[in-house]
Amino acid sequence: MVIYLIIINIIAFFTMGEDKRRARVHRWRIQEKVLFILALAGGAAGSILGMLAFHHKTQKMRFVIGMPLLLVLNIICIYAYYNFLK
Repeated sequence: MVIYLIIINIIAFFTMGEDKRRARVHRWRIQEKVLFILALAGGAAGSILGMLAFHHKTQKMRFVIGMPLLLVLNIICIYAYYNFLK
């Protein structure tokens, strides 16, 4: 589980950076749905760090509010997994 969380957060972080890079060079962008799916799958912390590091999606309220909410959901799910399901 820990290895999975590390990998999904790294993927989410670099996906946010790649989308920012594509935005700068006016190329085909990564769908917002994909960014949210990565966050929902456990990569919310990586997504938030990517938003801050790359200054990406920081003006979109959907991301400013949604990513922290998904981080809370990630934490709740991890807590439940280790305390109730394992």
